[in-house]
Amino acid sequence: MKKKYWIPISAIALILISWMMLGGDTDDSVMLTATPKNGEFVVDVTTTGELRAKNSVEIRGPQGGRDVRLFNLTIQRLIPEGTIVEKGDFVAELDRSEITGRLQDAMLELQQAQSQVTQVSLDSTLTLSQARDNLINLEYAVEERQIVLDQSKYESPAVQRQAEIDLDKARRQLEQEKKNYVTKVKQAEAQMSEVEADLQEEQNEVDKIRDLMQEFTVRAPANGMIIYRRMNNNSKVSEGSEISAWNPTVAELPDFSVMESVTYVNEVDVQKVSSGQNVVIGLDAIQNKTLTGNVTSVANIGEQRSGSNSKVYEVVIEINKSDSTLRPAMTTSNRIIVDELDDVMFVPLETIHVEDSTSFVFRQAGLSTVMQQVHLGLMNENEVVVHRGLSLDDVIYLSVPDDTAGVDRIYLEEAITSN
Repeated sequence: MKKKYWIPISAIALILISWMMLGGDTDDSVMLTATPKNGEFVVDVTTTGELRAKNSVEIRGPQGGRDVRLFNLTIQRLIPEGTIVEKGDFVAELDRSEITGRLQDAMLELQQAQSQVTQVSLDSTLTLSQARDNLINLEYAVEERQIVLDQSKYESPAVQRQAEIDLDKARRQLEQEKKNYVTKVKQAEAQMSEVEADLQEEQNEVDKIRDLMQEFTVRAPANGMIIYRRMNNNSKVSEGSEISAWNPTVAELPDFSVMESVTYVNEVDVQKVSSGQNVVIGLDAIQNKTLTGNVTSVANIGEQRSGSNSKVYEVVIEINKSDSTLRPAMTTSNRIIVDELDDVMFVPLETIHVEDSTSFVFRQAGLSTVMQQVHLGLMNENEVVVHRGLSLDDVIYLSVPDDTAGVDRIYLEEAITSN
């Protein structure tokens, strides 16, 4: 055959082969393919977190609110967050209206206690004065009876005996009243002690409230930058917020030398995360900056956070090195490294198909397609390691071919798949 005929014949053959491989229908979609890759394979969990200082000094409001029945304290005034303060500088002012009412009530109780002390003192003075006068009168009565007895020696024995009896009665009455007087003195002392104790208690209450009122002006306990604490609804303390008497923390002064990223991992991925794992950390505020850290704690109990339909678990990541650009509340992207493999082969997850618990890929074999069993390893969000069944030169499909009825199946040896 002449050479001039080879060119059109070859072109026609290529067209026919292409038409057969594409199924003979120009309307069918082209099958997408991929080839295995080789290199480092990383399994990770990616989350968004927020920076905070690992150590900080708390700025607290009044400590004894519960002692005076104050359980919620309203913030009236705050300095701006991020303000650099020195020890003793003003930070916040709390609403004094409720504690002022407590002070007025306590002052009224104190006045009543003082009146009670005065009343008991007067009563005791009067009672003891009357008792002393009675003793003097009884002493005179004894003396009178003694005179009558002395003069009765000239009288009949009956008169003398009566005089003796009257003297004896007078003496015994005097002795009894002396004992009664001692008892009355002790009673008076006890009553005074009781009312004076009540008075001291009321005075202590007034002093306690006055001292507590001084703490309604919150001042910085040390030098640093003001960072207001987050409340239960995840909002920060602000003017009008209420702080609890059980936890009257208003703000904190963070120590920037050691920073942490606090993040939350969903219940599906939390099983992969454990203390000690390496983390690659990015900062939204500084795009080109990358930090490293380690997971230091993983919460045992999940929580429901706003904006999430599933339970999440708090994970704390400590930044390895101090950095002067880091500030609390900066948003971080955290890539927690769960596992790493060097020099392994891996393919996209879309290429893997499971049938009866056996993993397959659809691989090109010349002009046809075969269903190749594969032995898989670690998996991340996009790819999976292939230990057996493929080579780097293989071409595999990202989706299932339209017609798989006549596709040959190639299985791995049992000894390989059982490993």
